[in-house]
Amino acid sequence: MLNRRHFIAASLAATALPVAAQAFELEEKFKPAKVRISDNYAPGQLLVLPRAHFLYYVTAPNEAIRYGVGVGKAGLQFTGTATIDVKKKWPTWRPTNEMIERDPNAYGRFKGNDYVQPGGPENPLGARALYLFQNGRDTYFRIHGTNAPRSIGRSVSNGCIRMLNEHVQDLYERVPIGTVVTVL
Repeated sequence: MLNRRHFIAASLAATALPVAAQAFELEEKFKPAKVRISDNYAPGQLLVLPRAHFLYYVTAPNEAIRYGVGVGKAGLQFTGTATIDVKKKWPTWRPTNEMIERDPNAYGRFKGNDYVQPGGPENPLGARALYLFQNGRDTYFRIHGTNAPRSIGRSVSNGCIRMLNEHVQDLYERVPIGTVVTVL
C-alpha cells in the first residue's frame, strides 16, 4: 500500500532519474545495417571510413554490414592496411606513454608504474578488442568496445576505432585472426 511519504519520495526520485540516468539512444544511421559496397573489397575484409564514422565488414561481393564507430581525434588516427593478429575478450588496458604524456590529468595514475587496468565494464576497451598489426608488429591501434557509447559517430579517441560493446561482440565472432583491415 502506498502512503503519502512513499508517494512523495518515489515522485522525487522519478524526477531526478532523467538527469542522473539519461538513456543513450544511438543515432539510426550508426546502427548496424546491410549495405552495398564497392567491389574493390573482398568478402571477409574490414574497411573503416573515419570521416564518415563507419566500419564495414564485407560479407559478400558488393555487400557489407555497416557499423557506426568513434575514431581518433585529428592527428591521432591510424590510416593504412593492417591485419587482426590478436583478439581478446574483456581485454586489459594501459595507455601508451604518448597518451600519458599528452594528457597527464586523464592518465596520471599510470605514470611511473606498470599498472594495467583489468578487463571489465569500466575498462575503456570495452567487451572485446581486435589488435591491429602491420608486418607482424603491433600498431597499438585497436578496434574495440567502449564504456563511452556517446563517442560513436565522433572523432574523440586517441586513435583507436570504438564500437558499442554489443556491436564489437558481433564483429568479434565474425572475423578470424588474419582479417585484413583497411583504414582510409
